[in-house]
Amino acid sequence: MGLTLDHTMIRVEDLDESLDWYTTHLGYEEKGRWEAETFTNVFLGPEDVHEDGALLELTYNHDGRTYDMGDAWGHIAVRVEDVTEAYHELMDEGVDDYRPPEENPGYAFVKDPDGHEIEIVERDHGARYSLDHTMLRVEDADAAIGWYARKLGFEPAGRWEADTFANYFMADPDAAQEAMTVELTYNYDGRTYELGDAWGHIAARADDLEATWESLLTREAEDYRDPESCDYNYAFTKDADGHEVEIVTS
Repeated sequence: MGLTLDHTMIRVEDLDESLDWYTTHLGYEEKGRWEAETFTNVFLGPEDVHEDGALLELTYNHDGRTYDMGDAWGHIAVRVEDVTEAYHELMDEGVDDYRPPEENPGYAFVKDPDGHEIEIVERDHGARYSLDHTMLRVEDADAAIGWYARKLGFEPAGRWEADTFANYFMADPDAAQEAMTVELTYNYDGRTYELGDAWGHIAARADDLEATWESLLTREAEDYRDPESCDYNYAFTKDADGHEVEIVTS
């Protein structure tokens, strides 16, 4: 189907604070905005983001609500050439010290103002701080991998097996190397997860919304919010663990 990942949506409690954080520390710029009566969506990314690169969507609801992070969503990951250098640059700028690279050779973590975790990973491709992957925790690795393969046509793009967990990366096989992937994290201890509401969805980009939606239904994807209910602008399904997946047009 050619469903390149388009964006990851997170909910924020103070839009101005979040915009300032992402533009100041990650150098993001505003790529688009949608003002509605009850909420605002702002799309952010590096100035030179690749055409197949994913954006970050900040959703701000105007009613002053707060959010529960849950644990079914893990983090977004952003690319840099040198993790240690980038991490300590962020520390010098006043970003909170969370998980330094000295504890995790090859990667590090910070948090945004709302507590969303951001992994910093070392890559030799993609714009600085462009989205590399979004991590989701899953309760059945076989079911989760099968869902992204059968429903979205994704293929394995890497794996990491550890003593207590495994990470499986899934991606559109036709997308550029600079595209975002999905990281499925499976812990071996049989734990369950709470979705919370601080994370919203990942979105995949389709050329033809209605044709793609029909293909998803043929492949027995959940009919959550169909194109008609969304004024034919987008649609939503859910993966095997309940993470929302939006389908948007190019």
